[in-house]
Amino acid sequence: MDQYVNEVTEQAAYSSLNEECGIFGVWGRDDAANLTYYGLHALQHRGQEGAGIVANNQGHLWQERGIGLVAEVFADPRRLEALKGQAAIGHLRYATAGAHGIENIQPLMANFHDMQLALAHNGNLTNAQTLRNQLEEDGSIFQSSSDSEIILHLIRRSQAETFDEKIKDALNQLRGGFAFLLLTPHALYAMLDPHGFRPFVIGQMPDNGSYVVTSETAALHVVGAKYVRDVQPGELIRIDQDGMNITHYTEKTTLNVDVMEYVYFARPDSDIHGINVHQARKRMGAALAKEQPVPGADIVVGVPNSSLSAASGYAEGAGMPNEMGLVKNQYIARTFIEATQDKRERAVRMKLSAVEAVVKDKNVVLVDDSLVRGTTCRYIVRMLKEAGAKSVHVRIASPIFKYPAFYGIDVQTRAELMGNNHSLDEMTELIEADSLEFLSNEALVASIGLQMPDGGTGLTTAYFSGHYPSPIYDYSPEMAEAKASGEVTFAEEPTSLYVPQNPAEDQRVEGAN
Repeated sequence: MDQYVNEVTEQAAYSSLNEECGIFGVWGRDDAANLTYYGLHALQHRGQEGAGIVANNQGHLWQERGIGLVAEVFADPRRLEALKGQAAIGHLRYATAGAHGIENIQPLMANFHDMQLALAHNGNLTNAQTLRNQLEEDGSIFQSSSDSEIILHLIRRSQAETFDEKIKDALNQLRGGFAFLLLTPHALYAMLDPHGFRPFVIGQMPDNGSYVVTSETAALHVVGAKYVRDVQPGELIRIDQDGMNITHYTEKTTLNVDVMEYVYFARPDSDIHGINVHQARKRMGAALAKEQPVPGADIVVGVPNSSLSAASGYAEGAGMPNEMGLVKNQYIARTFIEATQDKRERAVRMKLSAVEAVVKDKNVVLVDDSLVRGTTCRYIVRMLKEAGAKSVHVRIASPIFKYPAFYGIDVQTRAELMGNNHSLDEMTELIEADSLEFLSNEALVASIGLQMPDGGTGLTTAYFSGHYPSPIYDYSPEMAEAKASGEVTFAEEPTSLYVPQNPAEDQRVEGAN
């Protein structure tokens, strides 16, 4: 058992999951770069490897980027001062595709003889390698190993007549998950994949009506923007001096929001397609208390920070005290891979500590949002028992994570997943808990509560159910055996246009075309 934990820990440090990116864009403000800087701070949880901003100053694009957190990259105030202009886009990176060098830090810039382009991407292209091979055979030269650069080459090589049509031509060749911001000398473009895997929202500043486009509504709130609408699957939105124009680059769309946005990634104060994340997590916790009670337990303790909402819901549902039995050091932003087990465990203890006065002599229900590789959970259980807890019963506010993610999360092999490699009893032993139980997939979907006109869930729950909402193209070999046995299934790409149920959004789309 120890060998498994050590091997998985060496592969993945301590983070349970990391998502690729956060993006933020502004059009029509003199302080566009400053607004983008604050917006990126609000999205820092979505990427901690690197950050960058590109500003548009009267048609000339200027870039500042670097490795590290936003505050580290822009620690020298001159870097932000250099970003002048009334439009800007920003990006936070956590790599799922491509190496960890400065060349992959976005926004990516392209300088052509007749124009400049800057691109920020959140997601993961599932046919990136195929497209890249084709482009290189046709003479394209790539400056990075990121899959995001592909869209710039496809746009430039398109034979369509107008620039907007070139973008549409390029987008229709992509597969997988993508939310793009594209800044040109004359416009800001927002584009979402046909499944809507990633959250993407538009807001307006109340003083002058300028537009803000970003990954989460929480970033709108931080900069004082008012929410306007979610970007819908398959949309191409152009924002320029004439306002906002909304079209579709494809009418073959559906809605399959990545369920892990609700479970783990998004901030609790964000709303995704009208569903508040905190409230959804509370409902998950309450449903978990109903499905998986712990008779004789004394207190509920949530793992900071993403599990606190679910812990609150569990405590309310079970009629038990919700205690702060774990405290997180908010100033430890990243945990790096250490060479020995002792150092790995010490790194976790730098991030979390148990409150002995709270947990001593208590039967503890430990609520966590997900269990992916299991290493951090094991250390936390140990920590609570060392602090005097009589027993620790782990309850996970999502189903067993059995299958890889291909649309923008850094879990792309089954070997990494504890739930794929071990039975429930084995997992319980591995994490050294007194018991371990999970939320059912049905309860998870019901807790989020997206209302779909076709009766679907509006979610991607493939990590738990094995039912993928689309083919996975270049990643197919990884899942070939599971597909052949019927363990996993892959839906075909959509064939009709998804129309949101919100009448106000329907009107906005129609009025903008």
